[in-house]
Amino acid sequence: MPIKSFQGARAQKQRRSVPLLVRDIMTRNLIVFHPDQTIHEVMEQFIKNRISGGPVVDDSGNLIGVISEADCMKQISESRYFNMPILDRSVANFMSTAVETIDASKSVFEAASRFTKKNRRRFPVLEHNKLVGQISRKDIVKAALKLQSSTWRQP
Repeated sequence: MPIKSFQGARAQKQRRSVPLLVRDIMTRNLIVFHPDQTIHEVMEQFIKNRISGGPVVDDSGNLIGVISEADCMKQISESRYFNMPILDRSVANFMSTAVETIDASKSVFEAASRFTKKNRRRFPVLEHNKLVGQISRKDIVKAALKLQSSTWRQP
């Protein structure tokens, strides 16, 4: 007489393979700057909010540039040679206008690849050509820590 098992069939472990997108991990509440703000105001915001840069937008909220600590450092260094204070000058004089952005629908893997290729600290995130957030290298690292390797899938 064969031995019968009282154990039911084992449930198959189901993997959820949902691609993680930039929109899922980006920072949405941004500190933005305006071209007419002074560099002094910007540097105060950098310190107060513990950030190293941010998007520059016009009055309609359109992305027109990025200002960073590096932009400020470059101008501080150069102002020494000309003996000219820079703190009262506007962001428009210092911001980078050739802004590299990333679309919110890109995968985290694509974003990570862009970070390594472009050596940037952050990318403004666009959705339908509108600024909707920002993603940083730290956002990618935090997302990686929260995921288990079995849930990662390339789209």
